[in-house]
Amino acid sequence: MPRSLWTLTVLGSLSILFGACTPKYPKCDNDEHCKEKGEYCVNGMCQQCRDDKNCEKGQQCKAGRCEAIPGYCESKDECPPGQVCKANRCSPCANDAECGEGLKCNNGKCVNCITDSDCPENNECQNGVCVAPPPKAVQGPCQPAAVLFDYNESVLTSKATAALRDAAKCIKSVADRKMRVEGHCDPRGTEEYNLALGDRRARSVKKYLRRLGVKKRKMRSVSKGKLEATGSDEGSWAEDRKAKFIWE
Repeated sequence: MPRSLWTLTVLGSLSILFGACTPKYPKCDNDEHCKEKGEYCVNGMCQQCRDDKNCEKGQQCKAGRCEAIPGYCESKDECPPGQVCKANRCSPCANDAECGEGLKCNNGKCVNCITDSDCPENNECQNGVCVAPPPKAVQGPCQPAAVLFDYNESVLTSKATAALRDAAKCIKSVADRKMRVEGHCDPRGTEEYNLALGDRRARSVKKYLRRLGVKKRKMRSVSKGKLEATGSDEGSWAEDRKAKFIWE
């Protein structure tokens, strides 16, 4: 074999031999060694990312892994109620302009109102929300008693279901009147949470009354949240956790 050909053969064999000797995953010498898993070689180890640009939108590179950025947002709709989206982060507001049209910034939170003067006529500002005064109660020929709920619950107790049987008889006996079922909460918790809880309580009562034969068109349910709560201790809080009936 000519010497030149022998030299090329030896060099080719060495190239194949040493080229195949790559570090065992997850160790690496360069990005090529991590390419199969779509990773990057960082300090001799294959990792998911080298910097933030290797991660998806809303993620950051931490210790070689892509993790969600706390509080990341692209619009205020993705932020907790009252916060705004600034520089892709959910943050308290600094002024009215950040909150958008019709909203005001109050102590870092976007609200509908700060004082009664910010609300339409005959409405009042309660916890940053314009609220219409409750309609005057209208008496009916019979009046169902309010039913009470356990703390943080919308499930009817056995005592409540017994009371609702009497309520159903009363409502069905009055042909020309409708009933409003109001869900109420004690004053603890946020306004948003209590409005949702009050809604569940009112709907729970309405659903049970439907099972007892009260027609759907005879009732509507609304949530009062904690707007009319007056309790200051466990005994009085228990009286605030209720669904009450208003004739319309």
